[in-house]
Amino acid sequence: MPLDPPDAPAPSPADPSARRRALPHRRLGRSGLRLPTISLGLWQNFGEADPQATQREIVLHAVERGVTHLDLANNYGPPGGAAEESMGRLVARELRPVRDELVITTKAGYRMGPGPYGEGGSRKYLLSSLDASLRRLGLDHVDIFYSHRFDPTTPLTETVGALATAVRSGRARYAGISSYSARRTREALEVAARLGVDLVVTQVSYSMLNRWVEEPDPHDPAGASVLDVAGSEGLGVVAFSPLAQGMLTDRYLDGVPAGSRAARGGPLRQSFLSEENLGHVRRLHALAREHGRSLATTAILWAMRDERVTSVLLGASSTQQLDDNLAALDAPALSPEEVAAVEALPADAGINIWASRSSDL
Repeated sequence: MPLDPPDAPAPSPADPSARRRALPHRRLGRSGLRLPTISLGLWQNFGEADPQATQREIVLHAVERGVTHLDLANNYGPPGGAAEESMGRLVARELRPVRDELVITTKAGYRMGPGPYGEGGSRKYLLSSLDASLRRLGLDHVDIFYSHRFDPTTPLTETVGALATAVRSGRARYAGISSYSARRTREALEVAARLGVDLVVTQVSYSMLNRWVEEPDPHDPAGASVLDVAGSEGLGVVAFSPLAQGMLTDRYLDGVPAGSRAARGGPLRQSFLSEENLGHVRRLHALAREHGRSLATTAILWAMRDERVTSVLLGASSTQQLDDNLAALDAPALSPEEVAAVEALPADAGINIWASRSSDL
C-alpha cells in the first residue's frame, strides 16, 4: 500500500496474502484468531500534539510491513479519544479496503470522562465507552474489546457480562481483560464460563525489568502466576511495554535526554531511572552488544521467548523505530547466557505503574 499524500484518493490494497506472510503469527490461546508476533500499540505518540502526518506514516507503514494488529484504548491520546480519532481518519481515508485483514482492538476501564460513570468496570461505563469508541473509529465493531483493569467496586459478573453483551451484540468479535492478577484472571474466566462467553486474551505489562506475570500470586488458590493461568486455561497473552517504556533501549544509558518521555513527565517517571535500575540496563546493554545485537532487540526477543506470549505490543515514534523493532524478528534466538543474565535480575524493578491500580487487587 503506497504512502500517498493525505489528500490523495484511497489507494488500492496490496496483495493481502503478501501482507499476511510478511510477519510470523501465533495463535491467540485456544481461539481461532492469530496475531503477528509484533503488534503496534497507539498508547504513546498518537495524541493531538503529535503530527498527524507522522501518525499516518507509522500506521500505514506498519500495515505494509505485515503488522495486522493495531491496539488502542478509549483514553489514549492525550486527550482521551485522540488516538481513536486518528485511527478513524485512517480507516475512512485509506484502511477501509483492508479492514477485514486487520485486528483493531480497544479497551475501557481507566478514567475517560467526568463524574461517576467516567471510569471503572460497570456495565454502563463499558458499553457506553465502546459505543463512543466505535463512533471515533468509524467502525461497526472492534475485533477485541477489553476490560482495561479490574474494578474492585463492581462485581465481575457485571464487568464480564458487559463484555459478553459487546460480543453478542456484534460490537466486538472477541472479549479480553488487561492487567488482571492471576486470581482475578481465574475468577473472570469462571464468570465468563457461567455466562457462556469466551475470554480469549489477557493484555499485561511484561519486560526484563517487570516480570510480575511470572511470579506466583499468593491470593490465587493454586499459587499460580498470570502466565500459568493463561497457559492452563488457553488464554492468549499480549505483552505490552516490553521495552519498559524506553528504558530497555540505549536512550537512557547516559542520563535523561531532552525531549524524552522521562524528561516530559508522564508514565515513565524519572524515579524509575535509579542508579540501580540503570546499572541493570547497562549490564544488559553490554551483554547484548557482545552478542551483536541492540538492547531493544534483546528485550523484544526475551519477551517473545515464552510461547504462551502470543504477541508483544510496541509503540513507535517513527517508521525507522518501527523497522528497528521489527528487525528483532530476523535476529537469532537468545543465548542461554543472555537468558541467565535476566534471571539473575530482580523480578520487580519498581516500574509497574499498573500494579497498585489493577494487578495487585
